[in-house]
Amino acid sequence: MSKINNTVSPKKTTAKQKITAAPIAETTAMAPELAYLQALINYQLGTYFKKEGTPSKPPAVPARATWQIVRPEAMQQNKWTDEELTLLLIALVPHILPEFYDTAIQQFLPQAGEFPQLGGVRGKQFRGFLPTGETALFLLAGTNWKKRLEVQELFEPDHEFALKRILWLEDVQAGEPLMSARIMMDIDYVNLFIKGKPGRPHFSMSFPARLIATELTWNDLVLDESIMVQIRELETWLHHNDQLMNEWGMKHKLKKGYRALFYGPPGTGKTFTASLLGKYTGRDVYKIDLSMVVSKYIGETEKNLETLFAKAADKGWIIFFDEADALFGKRTSVRDAHDKYANQEVSYLLQRIEDFNGLVILATNMKNNIDDAFIRRFNAIIQFQVPGERERAAIWQKTFPPNVRFLDEEDIPGKVKKYEITGGNIINVVQYACLKALERKSALVSLDDVVNGIRKEMNKEGRSFII
Repeated sequence: MSKINNTVSPKKTTAKQKITAAPIAETTAMAPELAYLQALINYQLGTYFKKEGTPSKPPAVPARATWQIVRPEAMQQNKWTDEELTLLLIALVPHILPEFYDTAIQQFLPQAGEFPQLGGVRGKQFRGFLPTGETALFLLAGTNWKKRLEVQELFEPDHEFALKRILWLEDVQAGEPLMSARIMMDIDYVNLFIKGKPGRPHFSMSFPARLIATELTWNDLVLDESIMVQIRELETWLHHNDQLMNEWGMKHKLKKGYRALFYGPPGTGKTFTASLLGKYTGRDVYKIDLSMVVSKYIGETEKNLETLFAKAADKGWIIFFDEADALFGKRTSVRDAHDKYANQEVSYLLQRIEDFNGLVILATNMKNNIDDAFIRRFNAIIQFQVPGERERAAIWQKTFPPNVRFLDEEDIPGKVKKYEITGGNIINVVQYACLKALERKSALVSLDDVVNGIRKEMNKEGRSFII
């Protein structure tokens, strides 16, 4: 980042001064909120430079319902003060009109120079003016030091903006003033304020999670009824927790969030269930890529997880950790520094998951692999078993394409339900048998192909196949 080289004019402007850029309001159809921000810039700079005709008091924030670019509905659901709304605008404007600040400031500062009171930096790729904490102080408080201290409170860690990760100050170099830091706004809130809905984050090193979804329904999930009862309890929590905590006044008595453990062999429906919970409660489900989270470097794993949880805060997402024992495994006796920091990671995760206000699902093949401290804190522990014969028959029926026919009219699902394989295995077998039929240029699936597919699945797992 490079500091802004702003212009310093004499403290008093004269009629001979030449304005090199027309005000934005004259060149574009200004939305009320942007016209307000430009008027605020004009007021503070005009006051500082003692420009004739400058109003005696700052402009009023226009009624939220009149805002045109920033969605009024996104603002009206929050009881923000005028100062808070103005700070949001200050941070948001570069995402709307990249030239806004440069054009507005150029009326007062047409020549090169330094103007540290206004702050601002240039980005590496974005070459326009990016506001800093100093920008907010100057526009909201001018040179009034008492009010400047009040404005700084908007950046405090206990303010709603920081708690919800709406906006914050970027880290500064050691020894530099805190307010010289760039104002950062979460891209999800940028999208919410401008488009009316938060955007979905892309999978990346900074967000190592993938959105998972399904086109299937609860009818396609075949589980023992006792397991389905427990899963419905998770769905009930997702539907009614907000009402329970707020309208029924339980937020001071209950821990926030909900923690569930899914355990059982691969292919028994753990990921599928998480996807269905998201689908039927209108929530995004993000599956964490642990290979990008877990780091061999001390402290990096915690940093990666902190970034992820901060991004997920207050979004209503379901966070799904597959093969969770890689992160949430049992703590060991301390033999060296590596063991010490590994145990610290588990302790950190324990606290971070308890602080998360949404649903976190940990999935593992073996319940005993999870640290006992986590086990005690789960709201639900659900075992996904290898389906019994009755469940397997239903899975076979549901998995074959609806228009598929069987060679010689055989009851293939009834004949192969005896084989103890999982739903994931059955999907693989059906794919194999259908491809074999297509290879023969036939619309008929044969029992031999299905049996061969079962043999392949069991051999992959090192199990003996007996017809």
